[in-house]
Amino acid sequence: MNVKGIIFDLDGVVLSTDHFHYLAWKSLADELNIPFTEKDNEKLRGVSRMASFEIILANKPELKLTEEEKEKYATQKNELYRTYLQKMTPADVSEEVRDTLKALREKGYKLAVGSSSKNAGFILERTEMTSYFDAISDGNNITKSKPDPEVFLKAAEFVGLAPEACAVIEDAEAGLEGAVAGKMLPVAIGSAHSSPLAKISLDTFGDLLKHF
Repeated sequence: MNVKGIIFDLDGVVLSTDHFHYLAWKSLADELNIPFTEKDNEKLRGVSRMASFEIILANKPELKLTEEEKEKYATQKNELYRTYLQKMTPADVSEEVRDTLKALREKGYKLAVGSSSKNAGFILERTEMTSYFDAISDGNNITKSKPDPEVFLKAAEFVGLAPEACAVIEDAEAGLEGAVAGKMLPVAIGSAHSSPLAKISLDTFGDLLKHF
């Protein structure tokens, strides 16, 4: 595969806001008396906000909410999550990540973010990462969340490349499934490292430079 563009999931790959997600969902789950642990939070990796809430609600099937109530609670969670994000600074992104992205750009690769989060742009601004990417495809421009490939296909479109010319860097199984469905090169890191879907597995973010 002749890769010309690299699409990065944001959370868990470029930086981590997992703990902020957990704290916000935990607050909501406690309010609704739904059991929720950090292990439960791992099931939400790469999943959209509303889909995540449905997964949490499955832990208390007797609780019946209207779609309007679900939207209200999901919005409440996001508002709390964003208060945690306000505390993020450029120090929340490692020098290894910054140096690797800079080196990939210097090699001529088009770089994009492919994230289900509607907060991707805000997070990149807070951490001063926007300039490292040629495009951002996130929850604001898609109708289907991972494992649907839509977010990655949009990212490829935004940087003017065919899907087959793109690699996707993911730490979640759902994201790797999306990459495969989109006919892109699936590259795993972090918790997805051992996934059989991955064509390349990275021990560290800097290992990208060994392959690209």
